[in-house]
Amino acid sequence: MPTPGLDHYTSPWREPEHDDLADLARDFFTREVLPHTERLLAQGHPDRDHYRRAGELGLLGLSVPEEYGGGGGGFSHEAVLLHEQAHVGESTLGLGVHSGIVTGYLVAYGSTEQKRRWLPGLCRGELVGAIAMTEPDGGSDLQAMRTRAVRDGDDYLVTGAKTFISNGGLADLVVLAVKTDPRQRAAGISLLVCEVGDDPEGFRRGRLLSKIGLHGNDTAELFFDGLRVPAANLLGGAEGLGFGQMMRQLPQERLVIGVSAVAAMQRAVELTTAYVKERTAFGRPLIDHQNTRMVLAECATRTRVSRVFLDDCISRHDRGELDVATAAMAKAWLTEGQCEVVDRCLQLFGGYGYTTEYPIARMYADARVQKIYGGTNEIMKELIARAL
Repeated sequence: MPTPGLDHYTSPWREPEHDDLADLARDFFTREVLPHTERLLAQGHPDRDHYRRAGELGLLGLSVPEEYGGGGGGFSHEAVLLHEQAHVGESTLGLGVHSGIVTGYLVAYGSTEQKRRWLPGLCRGELVGAIAMTEPDGGSDLQAMRTRAVRDGDDYLVTGAKTFISNGGLADLVVLAVKTDPRQRAAGISLLVCEVGDDPEGFRRGRLLSKIGLHGNDTAELFFDGLRVPAANLLGGAEGLGFGQMMRQLPQERLVIGVSAVAAMQRAVELTTAYVKERTAFGRPLIDHQNTRMVLAECATRTRVSRVFLDDCISRHDRGELDVATAAMAKAWLTEGQCEVVDRCLQLFGGYGYTTEYPIARMYADARVQKIYGGTNEIMKELIARAL
């Protein structure tokens, strides 16, 4: 993952196998997904066949143990995949959620039987995964969730609603945060795996949400009205473990966001550098104007520093040493940097930067949500402050 203009820099954790993976991923996205971009943006969701094809190529579940159908690697392998996806400008497939987050919960907390039941299908792309935490009136306050799961014999009956669920339109498998004890806050939360591929009774997908960016990614509302979920689908084997499970997994989710943020910064600088070398103003290329050079120098520096910080976080995470506060720092600082760099690069495109004819416009719209999901950046700053 070289930084623009500074190609001698290589991530310290990178091995030849990462390079081979990057080549495979880049080829998949550019040849098999990007040619369909306009159609996917118009339909508002990716093609299920693209998940299956990614599974056939071995691009899903890269950090899942081989015995469950995965690649047997670590988070660094997931990072390479997500970097290549963002760097080429592919934003429809929800691989960060599907492979970077959902499989992580199952590997960490699933029983052997649960792993054998669900992980191979996710790794083959036959199942699409989602995680549902956020509620219509809950936002980042996960402890205040109202979705209930009441024990009824060998099942739970689930009632409630979730919103802003990435992959929600296509999801077959949803890791669902519920209250199994409404009298408690954190201690009353559990995680249930809901199999919803055939839209079972008691489950309904709402509309695909119309967003200012990420138009090809299916972000949906999910409604539960007495959905019957086997008690055997409880993650961790006991009620009340869900909040702790989420807190331990959220650093990886925030690192997933950070990877895409840095890749977008790199792409923005590369696209803009190429543009200002071709575009002229006042009789000479834009790159010959001092302001252009200063802006690009600052953006390239911000990208390089971000890359180094991200690499340190990836190395720490693969060693099991990434703490909550550092992950929060990464999520907040890298997404703020993404929005700043993309905005400054768009300015150098002038009026053309505001037209969808140029990729920088779509990058600008797509970037804004990065400061919101995965825990708002305001919440990230609270987490950092608590650790001081």
